[in-house]
Amino acid sequence: MGERRVTDTKFIFGFLVVLYASITFTFGADTISANQIIRYNDTIVSPQETFELGFFSPDNSINHYVGIWYKKRSYRTVVWVANGDAPLTHTSGELTLTLQGVLVIRDTTTGNILWSSANSSSTASVISQLLDTGNLIIYKEGDDINEENHIWQSFDFLTGTFLPGMKLGMNLVTGFERRFTSWKSDDDPAAGNFSYWIDTRGYPQAMLTDGPDIKFRAGPWNGLRSTGFPNLRPNPIYNYTFVINQREIYYQYDLIKTSYLMRVVLHPNGRLERLLWTDDKQQWTLYLAPESNQCDWYNVCGPFGRCNIENSPVCECLMGFEPKSPDLSQGCRRSVPLDCGSGDGFIKYSNLKLPDTRWSWYNQTMTLAECEKMCKSNCSCTAYTNSNISGRGSGCLLWYGDLIDIRTFAENGDTLYVRAPASELDRNISSATENRKSSSGRIRVLVVVMVPLAFVVSVILLSKCLLYCLHRKKQHQRGTPKNEFEHDPENRNDGDDLELRPFSWSTLLKVTNNFSMNNKLGEGGFGPVYKGVLEDRKEIAVKRLAKTSSQGLHEFKNEVISISKLQHRNLVKLLGYCIEGTEKMLVYEYMPNKSLDSFIFDRTQSELLDWPARYHIINGIARGLSYIHQDSRLRIIHRDLKVSNILLDKDMNPKISDFGMARSFGGNQIEANTNRVVGTYGYMAPEYAGDGVFSIKSDVYSFGVVVLEIICGEKNRGFVHKEHYNNLMGHAWRLHNEGRSLELVAKCLGESINASQVVRSIHVGLLCVQRLPEDRPTMTSVLLMLGSEGTLPSPKEPGFYVGECFPDTAHSHRISSNNELSISMLDGR
Repeated sequence: MGERRVTDTKFIFGFLVVLYASITFTFGADTISANQIIRYNDTIVSPQETFELGFFSPDNSINHYVGIWYKKRSYRTVVWVANGDAPLTHTSGELTLTLQGVLVIRDTTTGNILWSSANSSSTASVISQLLDTGNLIIYKEGDDINEENHIWQSFDFLTGTFLPGMKLGMNLVTGFERRFTSWKSDDDPAAGNFSYWIDTRGYPQAMLTDGPDIKFRAGPWNGLRSTGFPNLRPNPIYNYTFVINQREIYYQYDLIKTSYLMRVVLHPNGRLERLLWTDDKQQWTLYLAPESNQCDWYNVCGPFGRCNIENSPVCECLMGFEPKSPDLSQGCRRSVPLDCGSGDGFIKYSNLKLPDTRWSWYNQTMTLAECEKMCKSNCSCTAYTNSNISGRGSGCLLWYGDLIDIRTFAENGDTLYVRAPASELDRNISSATENRKSSSGRIRVLVVVMVPLAFVVSVILLSKCLLYCLHRKKQHQRGTPKNEFEHDPENRNDGDDLELRPFSWSTLLKVTNNFSMNNKLGEGGFGPVYKGVLEDRKEIAVKRLAKTSSQGLHEFKNEVISISKLQHRNLVKLLGYCIEGTEKMLVYEYMPNKSLDSFIFDRTQSELLDWPARYHIINGIARGLSYIHQDSRLRIIHRDLKVSNILLDKDMNPKISDFGMARSFGGNQIEANTNRVVGTYGYMAPEYAGDGVFSIKSDVYSFGVVVLEIICGEKNRGFVHKEHYNNLMGHAWRLHNEGRSLELVAKCLGESINASQVVRSIHVGLLCVQRLPEDRPTMTSVLLMLGSEGTLPSPKEPGFYVGECFPDTAHSHRISSNNELSISMLDGR
């Protein structure tokens, strides 16, 4: 009898175990039913296995959380966290859906509830499901499954990631707001200091805040885009919308092709990035980052100032305003006060990022004429424009008080009408009238003069054409073309786009005093550079390609075509070129202070560059690289960045030069491979020197070497530490890991250094020279890291950080006075 009772007990216990397991695991892989328990090693997966939900623990953390992450990826990317502010300190926790439709995370050791979803009054049976959008919803059993018909959804409670389909904004009926907030750190998903949200005070605008402080402002929506993103266009990957009505205001984006994965991440350091997953590389790549330069920072130029990244300094006052302080740090004030009478009017500005709209008013049905009339009738109104520029334009947007955070773009910006006193209007009208009168007078003179001269001019032109044709015929017979760009089919399309002055051989011979040694500025692998003075007294630098140069006609033409399309204050300006017979020359703007290496590697000259000057040069180089990598008409990879290719103008502003080895990328191309490796050892990235793979990250590596050389005053190649035999990168990495980075600083800098700037610059330099290209930041990120004070990631091992040997085949050309080793040919392995 006793044995039977034991047997029955075992049977009942086994039955209960099986029943419990069936309750726990048979309700469906993507759902949680009422009273179902999800424990530490349990997960649910969305129908197409895109997302997974369960318990996780971040790297370098002992805490545990419930979160959602991408399922089929090489590493876990968490996109939502439930209990970020209330972690479990052990694995004895469970997630449950109550009969009332509330998700609960409970610490089973104490019985305490750590987190719960919003309260629900549902009395019907409920189910929670993880969708392929990454949204976790709770809905009544039997209802249609969709993201509108729900009791609760995780998409309403954003954490550090903004996914397609999420809404960012406010429900005006309920007052419920959706914003997403950074993690406290990479290992702590508690709410951090940074938030991205829609400010609905005045006309709605998106902004990034650091606690109470505004860090970045996207600008108001103009019907097509936020005014801070003038180049945002429809694209094949995602679409976007900004809804403003009486019920709600929100921004949302959706993927056009579901085969793509995209997320917007607000990092713990305040960095906002739109990332795209690429299956070929199995990693997230940067698609867009709103902050790329100084003018993206909030209110750089103060009230009534505007920022233009193409200017130096970047700030200037609006017309009719003057600086409050010499450095424009306090913004601008009116030169002449308004009288708020009938004499006041408006000055039109184009291509702007519109001012902060927190002190604005808007009406979406008014015309622009009605908008002007309303602004003019109110003495406090300082500016107006259309609130919607799509179609023919509509709506009215008025500003009151100071105009803050204005930026000028080269194109595609918005129009703003700023209130001005009668005197400023008279000045504009007078200037316009004078221009019209002058133009009218010129027309009358032209009519009288040009008619009798027309015949003479026609005869002269005809004679010139005949002589030119005869001259070209003779040249063709001799087999020596005047200009090889005109005869090279590879450059036929580019020739129309050069917009450069062709110089004759005789002109350049004359202006350089027959290429006198007294005019010689220096010499590199391409040949000598001479100073010249044109007839208008403009100074130029003439780069003459040597017949024995490793830089052939291909590189010469590449430099002309590449740099002619680049315009930036930190790039040397190409003025023209000359190709006659075997002579090939480039004409540049003259840089009176020559190259950077002549300063930092010279014991006497190095004392002329204190730390503020060097820090200014580092930032300038970074801005130039960021431009050619991201903001220029073509994505350009320089491939030979080094201190000798950084020229300095009269104000010691850096300008990147020598684009003979550059390559341009089109579309979304970010990487290429070559069997012809060009560049200079000591500055070449490992993947490029060894395998011929180059990308923007190759330039980033070179930039990191340049930064360390600027700070240390020593060359990376040739530097061998007497104790550990590391080169400059290895020495810098060693000092950084030991907390002794300041020991790297050149002694000549003395007390001029800013210790925090120096340490941060070394840290950024080491991030740039990491061995793996995917670990290196982009130049856009570099600029932000140099200009901010946030926490930086720890650098990994640099590439070529000890005295490693290179293939003998690479030792081909030794150039210039600084004895750098330049590579012209190397077979990729």
